[in-house]
Amino acid sequence: MSPIQVFDPALCCSTGVCGVDVDQQLVGFSADVDWAKQNGAKIERFNLAQEPLAFAETPVVKGFLERSGAEALPLILVDGEVALAGRYPNRAELARWAGIVQAEEKPESSCCSGSKCC
Repeated sequence: MSPIQVFDPALCCSTGVCGVDVDQQLVGFSADVDWAKQNGAKIERFNLAQEPLAFAETPVVKGFLERSGAEALPLILVDGEVALAGRYPNRAELARWAGIVQAEEKPESSCCSGSKCC
């Protein structure tokens, strides 16, 4: 399973449920991260406002910020390489990167034996 690192812009919280304006994109992404973790994914999130050293000490992230600036975040690394920038991944992308087989993607042979299906 590939480790996934999410480098968030400066946020008051990672869920999007803080203050008066709820960020639905962050709410959905946080739910997807929780789902992926429950299915065995290794996901770490770093907030620029709260963990700036993680950004400075990760060469690929530091270089990205120097070129593109903090407004280009979020940045998602998979196995230490850039997988996505500028938006949060959807559940299918997280599943693919983490190697999680979703129910609708399972091959028939994993569930069916002969003519009897589950």
